[in-house]
Amino acid sequence: MFEEILIKNIKVPESHRIVSYLRNGGYTALPEALKHSGETIIQMVKDSGLRGRGGAGFPTGLKWSFIPKDPTLQKYLCCNADEGEPGTFKDREIIEKDPHLLLEGMTIASYAIGASKAYIYIRGEFEFGAGRLEGAIQEAYDKGFLGKKILGSGFDLDIYVHRGYGAYICGEETALLESIEGYRGQPRIKPPFPALKGLYKKPTVINNVETLSCVPAIISKGPGWFSKIGPEKSPGPKLFCISGHVNRPGVYELPMGTPLRDIIYDHAGGIRGGRKVKAVIPGGVSAPMLTVKDIDIAMDFDSLAAKGSMLGSGAVVVMDDTTCIVKIAYIVNKFFSHESCGKCTPCREGTTWLTKVLKRLEYGEGREGDLELLDSLCGNIFGRTFCPLGDGAVMALRGAMKNFRDEFEYHAKNKTCMV
Repeated sequence: MFEEILIKNIKVPESHRIVSYLRNGGYTALPEALKHSGETIIQMVKDSGLRGRGGAGFPTGLKWSFIPKDPTLQKYLCCNADEGEPGTFKDREIIEKDPHLLLEGMTIASYAIGASKAYIYIRGEFEFGAGRLEGAIQEAYDKGFLGKKILGSGFDLDIYVHRGYGAYICGEETALLESIEGYRGQPRIKPPFPALKGLYKKPTVINNVETLSCVPAIISKGPGWFSKIGPEKSPGPKLFCISGHVNRPGVYELPMGTPLRDIIYDHAGGIRGGRKVKAVIPGGVSAPMLTVKDIDIAMDFDSLAAKGSMLGSGAVVVMDDTTCIVKIAYIVNKFFSHESCGKCTPCREGTTWLTKVLKRLEYGEGREGDLELLDSLCGNIFGRTFCPLGDGAVMALRGAMKNFRDEFEYHAKNKTCMV
């Protein structure tokens, strides 16, 4: 029987308050973690198999191990709570309804890497969530879970909330660091990587909200328990955001590797109006879309990568058979073009041209050779940008054109939709 660990507490009244979190077993992992060395905690997270839940799926314990061991160096932990990927709203659930779960995970992570200061970089639009976090941080200070000599140990930690200004690019880890430092949110060249030169040029770990929220359960229940949930190479629970043409959109905590068909039909209640699935975006709009023949796929990092898509943030957008894929491609690329920071030419100019061509296809003004032009533009963008934003735009469009090229051809020839 699968046991929820990420959203179990949000179902009780006043779940955001520390009294509720303590009543439901919160802040029991922290004192347990403080009994061990930081190296032991890092090894536990490695043994659990936890992979980053923000999109890339990089092994969390391995990322932590890259931080230099020199105790004289100032180190930082940054929580990426920007959550700007369209279709994604899982982190918001934790931030607004169970902020102490995140704070406990951040405190354990900071202890493990030797950080005495941590930042939560939160999306500018999440004003309510920022207030919840600030209230929870004060409660944690009042109870001795933050501040000097936490729980009588020699470990000190201060956590700060830093609000962004609604820029999608600041979800990229180095642009996030630039923004915290007071600069324009643009990605840095890597290397050096944040583990060596991150915030204020000091060693820094950057993790997603959901990733850090998994840490308390790994400590309290053991890495072996965590590693047995889901597939061997992508273990643990996963928050899936389901939206689009389904009867019960929302956030569902399920074992990693749950089949997409089960998520759509068993948990989200099937397709609205009894219609048929046409396409599914499995991991936020930058993930290449799948067709109805692919919905028996296991929702984990490796299975989706093998299919030419990606799990990303776990944001599942379901489209029924009334959907125009050309229109979806236009809307998605318009978003990416608008959110490009403008630092590099392939992304700044390329996404703008993709959007122009897609717009004329959608509005019945397509020209001969437009599809070939889209293919060419994609080739000039992919792999040539500072950060993954341009790549994400290309992957989304290539996925749409690969699986539904007939719709693009129909638009170009007949100046209207197939559906």
